[in-house]
Amino acid sequence: MLRNIEHKKSEYTATRNACKLCSPLGASLAYKGIKACVPIIHGSQGCATYIRRYLISHYREPFDIASSSFSEEAAVFGGQKNLNIAISNIIEQYKPEIIGICTTCLSETIGEDLNMIISDYKAKHASEDLPEIVHSSTPSYQGTHADGFHETVKSLVAGLAKKTEPVDRINLFSGFVSPADLRHLKEIMADFSLNFSMIPDYSESVDNPNWSEYKRIPDGGTPVSEVIESANAYASVELGYVFNKGYKAGRIKNKSQEVQTAGEYLESKFNVINHQTGLPIGIKETDKFFDILEKLSGNPMPGKYEKERGRLIDAYVDGHKIMFGKKAIIYGEEDLVIGLSKFLAETGIDVVLAVTGGNSGKIKPILANSNQNGQEPMTIGDDMDFEDLADIAKDLGANIMIGNSKGYYIARELKIPLVRVGFPVHDRFGAQRIHHLSYRGTQELFDRIANALMEYKQENSAVGYKYL
Repeated sequence: MLRNIEHKKSEYTATRNACKLCSPLGASLAYKGIKACVPIIHGSQGCATYIRRYLISHYREPFDIASSSFSEEAAVFGGQKNLNIAISNIIEQYKPEIIGICTTCLSETIGEDLNMIISDYKAKHASEDLPEIVHSSTPSYQGTHADGFHETVKSLVAGLAKKTEPVDRINLFSGFVSPADLRHLKEIMADFSLNFSMIPDYSESVDNPNWSEYKRIPDGGTPVSEVIESANAYASVELGYVFNKGYKAGRIKNKSQEVQTAGEYLESKFNVINHQTGLPIGIKETDKFFDILEKLSGNPMPGKYEKERGRLIDAYVDGHKIMFGKKAIIYGEEDLVIGLSKFLAETGIDVVLAVTGGNSGKIKPILANSNQNGQEPMTIGDDMDFEDLADIAKDLGANIMIGNSKGYYIARELKIPLVRVGFPVHDRFGAQRIHHLSYRGTQELFDRIANALMEYKQENSAVGYKYL
């Protein structure tokens, strides 16, 4: 059962504290997952500074992101000169293997033709050994940080993939998840004896060990050669239901304009069979993911994951009295909200409010029947902001909030605990090491939620107790 909140949007016209971040931020993270790649923000210096600040605060790592540094002159006459200088400076100072350019509101609004600019640059420097240069269209007025991430992954594949000889490999498109999740996914793929390319792979490049000397380009990332060879894989696996489908929401006039994911592009262009399933959060969604891997590898689920699954079921039973009947508010990227909602339904927690800044139109039909307990109706809001969330949440009697740091002031006002997941997490340490995925990540989330509820009850008890 769903509550209707359509009337809320008619009370004002401005967005107030959007429940999303900008598309070029997601694009920059995707580029950081390609080996020896330096991103360029084609727009104002302020855009690059904002994005660096947000990424550094979450991952606790340096983020070198270049900018074409639009001035008033560039905004009027075009930014080609600025971008040419930026590319040349990066090549001279960083010696990258690939440069990834993402557009901003300003460069998109004045109609910059990136294909023409890049072609012209390559022609003028034809005698030089240039790195690969790719670009993605990611204006902030179109889509969220998750949309920008997925659109950039698709652009990387569309710009680089070439059909040659078949390779014994699958492509894994894991989505906007934590470096710890990426490392765990790689462990799972190896345990199934699958050869794979993770595109992109920022598990090391944004979560490095301590350096004795500063590195302008961090280690790690998917080699460019593997992105090129993605057209020759025998299958792709994509984790998510929404991906970049909200990228052009409301602007698609006919089927030919439909947004493709990276996996869909490879399937339509090169006949690489694509398998899509949701983020593997919770038992049912993780089972779906493991079923795909069993079919692709021809191997059964490794024993250690059977044990992890069994321990998770045991935890559900043990924690039932803590979780059942509690009310949760969740928010964040669309695919994360879908995964969390399906997981919480398994635990006995009722999601009374699920909010996202995305606008794909997919989240409501997917979540319509996910409150399996049927105790409370669910309010689902897309294209929402945090002021919407705060207004609606006051009357729901929620026991817990689950989402990123941007919702903390609401949890504080409601006097309920906040379990921090997703992006960004700026007011706690170790965000890059949060597990969300598979039986292991679900177990950690379950424990964190259960302990947050127990701690709240203990701290607000009239009787001091130390045994439950």
